[in-house]
Amino acid sequence: MIQLMSRWGEKLDRENVWKEYPRPGLFRYSYFNLNGEWEYCINKSEYTDRYDGKILVPFSPESALSGVGRQVEPDQFLHYKKCFHMPDHFREGRVILHFGAVDQECEVYLNGTWLGGHKGGYLPFHFDVTQALQEENVLTLCVTDHTEKLPHARGKQKLVKKGKFGSLFYTPQSGIWQTVWMECVPPDYIEWVKITPLYDEGAVRMRIKAVHAGTSQKNGDVKNKCECAAKEEMDTDCAHIMILDGDQVVAQADADPEHDVVIRLLNVHSWSPEDPHLYDVKIKLGEDEVISYFGMRKISVGRDKNGILRFFLNNQPYFFNGLLDQGYWPESLMTPPSDEALAYDIKKLKEMGYNTIRKHVKIELERFYYHCDRLGMIVWQDMPNGGGEYNMVFVTYLPNLSDRFARGMKDHNYKMFRRRDKEGRSQYYRDLTGMVKQLYNYTCIAAWVPFNEGWGQFDARKATIKLRRMDGSRLINEACGWFDQKGGDMHSIHNYNRRLVTKPASDRVVALTEYGGYAYPVKGHTACEKSFGYRHYSSSEELTDNYRRLWEEEIFPNVERGLSAAIYTQVSDIEEEINGVMTYDREIVKLDTKTVNDLNQRLYADFRCVADR
Repeated sequence: MIQLMSRWGEKLDRENVWKEYPRPGLFRYSYFNLNGEWEYCINKSEYTDRYDGKILVPFSPESALSGVGRQVEPDQFLHYKKCFHMPDHFREGRVILHFGAVDQECEVYLNGTWLGGHKGGYLPFHFDVTQALQEENVLTLCVTDHTEKLPHARGKQKLVKKGKFGSLFYTPQSGIWQTVWMECVPPDYIEWVKITPLYDEGAVRMRIKAVHAGTSQKNGDVKNKCECAAKEEMDTDCAHIMILDGDQVVAQADADPEHDVVIRLLNVHSWSPEDPHLYDVKIKLGEDEVISYFGMRKISVGRDKNGILRFFLNNQPYFFNGLLDQGYWPESLMTPPSDEALAYDIKKLKEMGYNTIRKHVKIELERFYYHCDRLGMIVWQDMPNGGGEYNMVFVTYLPNLSDRFARGMKDHNYKMFRRRDKEGRSQYYRDLTGMVKQLYNYTCIAAWVPFNEGWGQFDARKATIKLRRMDGSRLINEACGWFDQKGGDMHSIHNYNRRLVTKPASDRVVALTEYGGYAYPVKGHTACEKSFGYRHYSSSEELTDNYRRLWEEEIFPNVERGLSAAIYTQVSDIEEEINGVMTYDREIVKLDTKTVNDLNQRLYADFRCVADR
């Protein structure tokens, strides 16, 4: 593989790596960033008394930016060590240690005290480390990563790639891949806030979860030994909530933790990709204060003026038009090289006229969703796939050949779908619950996608029921592409090889959730000699002409036949897969930007003529 480097990787300051506050939806001024150089060791033992060298956290050892460039195998252990001195302002109250994400399983120690373990490579977790802290501290981790050898969520990561469709999978990564950080909180503090816009009521509903003095604090799939007392509900102190529109306070309320409070707003300013207006929120509980935000928007399904089911945004028919986004970078894999790089993709897609990103089988850094909120970009959020090693003939070859085959197959056959491991199925639901809880407040998210193309799919209707209970405010794409179980809000179509002709569905909205995949290798900007795409072209002009042809023949004609969403594959090239609208290093936009923008604006105009009430 040829090592490409983006402009952000080239100018990386190793002394200031990912210093931005990692959790924009619940901000505190107390913040101690632990990114930077750590010591590491890769061996075949759970223990180590020696280290191989330095690794730059939060980049995985498989990535170039980490300084390691070495694959962690399923039978190996990845050890981390970080020595640090506590800041002077972390002297009172409690100290919480946060990990953005560690792939896949880890055990965490501070000054020889076992804090706990975590399972699952995509979700954050944290520990109350108050009792284990000293003036000088040693933080260590022991990590294992089995990728496809265990049924954990793994997304596009694969150790061994075989066959034609092996190019759809990418270099796996291990260990810490998101920010490690600490915050200081009072004895009584706010753990999280749940914010739900009630668009039709001109109000917002909030619920605050607080932790009481003297209780332990842990989250997610974490087992914690540092403090063992159970959490207690705070039922005496009241939280004060203040909502601001810019500098102006527009609403205030007091709320009992653990109980919903509904706050009405006057002259509601809606959020949309065209006008991404956000309200700020300040919440004070005793000595603790956090800052959050929200957008006022409503996602729903309704019928247009012709009686066809459509997606609606803020009670108006809306066409979700965007790209599939894998979130990979050549020098840093699933960790963007910088916050500026993370925002670049969103800005570039906005410039081209798209309004939607389907975040594909990856839970992104929280700052991604923050940037989508503030810049105005809808997100369809996939659950990362897991399970055993897939039978690609069953889940990819045959469905591509016969849509009828795929839509007629029930997904309770755990053997065929590689979901025979009972604990793996339980882990899936824990991860699904964690994903929804983590991302619930982000305005940009319009849809949950629990399964993609049969990769580890099982009992999809049950997943939809669970998602409805957790979040009834968003759409669900139950089984994206094929192996349709007739649930959710979308009749989802993946179409790369056949002429697309749609017709309105009686019970769900028709959505083209993957299409295109046109490949054009740009000399000097490809990472692999082998290349994959559904059709190949040799210049930007040829690629753009055929992209225009595809829209003229298959997108525009189907709008009046019920088509209400289109997700093109994909944002950027990745390794062997060269079907991006940008090169892997993001240096070249392969499609002509003006042509694409003109097509997008025509699509929105056509849709308004067909669907507006």
